Amino acid sequence: MEKILIVDDSMVQAAQLRSILDDEYSVTVAQTAEEGLSRASNENYSLILLDVVMPGMDGFTLLKKLQEEIITQNVPVILITSLSAVEHEQHGLILGAVDYITKPFNPMIVKARVNTHVKLYKYRRQAERQSMTDQLTGIANRRKYDRYSITKWHEALRMQVPFSICMFDIDHFKMYNDTFGHPAGDKVIAAVAKTVSAHIQRSTDFFARYGGEEFVALFMGDPADKLFAHLKKIRQAIEDLHIPHDPAVSQWVTVSIGGVTVIPAAESAYNSYLKVADTMLYDAKKHGRNQVVWADERMRQLWEK
Repeated sequence: MEKILIVDDSMVQAAQLRSILDDEYSVTVAQTAEEGLSRASNENYSLILLDVVMPGMDGFTLLKKLQEEIITQNVPVILITSLSAVEHEQHGLILGAVDYITKPFNPMIVKARVNTHVKLYKYRRQAERQSMTDQLTGIANRRKYDRYSITKWHEALRMQVPFSICMFDIDHFKMYNDTFGHPAGDKVIAAVAKTVSAHIQRSTDFFARYGGEEFVALFMGDPADKLFAHLKKIRQAIEDLHIPHDPAVSQWVTVSIGGVTVIPAAESAYNSYLKVADTMLYDAKKHGRNQVVWADERMRQLWEK
């Protein structure tokens, strides 16, 4: 069931809207703009019904804030108002509202407009999911990673929790392709993605194909030593697939892994630590491959071998 958020300081009006919609939708009511912003930022809604006239922060101000947040900027907002002046409607549409409903409510009009915009949002979500999924592996692609990484970095900065960036690279992959062919190489990429995905399943974890035979993972909340141990198990699980490699370089297909754990600071930048993770990956490959090299919170290197 799709979720709708109603932001309205009038419990009478909110109850009336809920009665119109709750036979088809899961409806949540927020009585202040601040509560509405908090709920919209922390839960997934398919539509927001927003009253324009509220004490304190009004609907126009809240709409602007919703449009500025990466998490909420694509959620459609219908403004609810008794203001009939054209300039008010124009102002709301310029700020990003998708529609207007005027009071007093006509239940049929409310339901029709809500249904239309929820359907449009579902179509957009489906198209977006397809555009952000790697077709070979079924995991997130580079486009989704680019969007997700900055969002989660700022979340970790706000919460002041450890944030980790991890880079994977399939060892001697060019030689594998040269020996066994590109179709076989595609199967290896898919097998590695499937194995890693099975070990990265928490809601705070993220795993994506970075490009070619490279992958990237993001973690929140765990210290470096815990993640270092976890990534060693993942590396071993890939080796234990026992996918034959060219015996000139390796018995089995393996991966090298590099990563870094940091508690984000206001003056630090995500890309700086991505470069650190990439350097750890380079060190892992330079010193024999098939191993994990990690930089902890104090930038001390942890070596598997």
